[in-house]
Amino acid sequence: MYITVFVTTSNPVEAENISKKIIENKLAACVSIVRDITSIYTWKNKIERSSECLLIIKTLEEKYSELEKTIIENHSYEIPEIISVKINTGYERYLNWIFESVKG
Repeated sequence: MYITVFVTTSNPVEAENISKKIIENKLAACVSIVRDITSIYTWKNKIERSSECLLIIKTLEEKYSELEKTIIENHSYEIPEIISVKINTGYERYLNWIFESVKG
C-alpha cells in the first residue's frame, strides 16, 4: 500500500536535513517541501501561531515505522506532526516509480 506522510518542521534547514536523510535511507521516493505555511494551534493551553515548512512524503506503508523513527530522531519538536494517509488510487507509472525507488 502506498502512503503520503505529512510532517511540519520549524524551518527550511530542518526540512531539508530530514528530507535528505529520508531519501538517502530509501525510506521514501520523494519529499516535497512547502515553505512558509502558517500553523495556528493550541500548545500548553495557549493559542500559538508559527511559520513552518510542510514535508509531503511519498512512500510505502511498510516503510512507515522506520520513517517515523528517522523523523523523530532528527526533529526539533517535542511532539512533531507525523500523519500518514493511504493512497487509494494514482497514476500507475508514478506509483510504480515510488515502489522501485523505495525497494530498489
